[in-house]
Amino acid sequence: MPESSVVSPEMRAAIGVESESQTWEIERGAVEKFALAIGDSNPLYTDEQASRHMSFGAQIAPPTFLRLLKPGPLKAKYEQPLPNVLDGGSEYAFHEPIRVGDRITVTTRLVDAFEKTGRLGLMLFRIHELRYVNQFGELAATQRTMSINYREGS
Repeated sequence: MPESSVVSPEMRAAIGVESESQTWEIERGAVEKFALAIGDSNPLYTDEQASRHMSFGAQIAPPTFLRLLKPGPLKAKYEQPLPNVLDGGSEYAFHEPIRVGDRITVTTRLVDAFEKTGRLGLMLFRIHELRYVNQFGELAATQRTMSINYREGS
């Protein structure tokens, strides 16, 4: 008898449902600490005065700073049937710089869920898209993330 799909009807129904939004103020100290923590001393990220005379006219956040900005809670709930998780990677598209002082609103939505069998056994792949919108309503960036759930020994 074939095993039932790990992509439940609730998970399928969650595809396309946008989360609650969460708004974050981009603080100078957080940007500077993040840049130093990742070893990037670019004055665009670390020097308020110097950055004013550079291409964006203001101090901006490094692209991966977005990883710190979490969306609000999901509106559509579903169970994750496989307990272990791997980060399957992220893809970014940048449209507007994230400047110090910006207010960035973040939402996410499940855009796909599918299963495959591989070296880890049965695996559930979930793809989420996060949207980062600034205080002017401009889409600053999008991020597509893949999570891979599996059960050891399955």
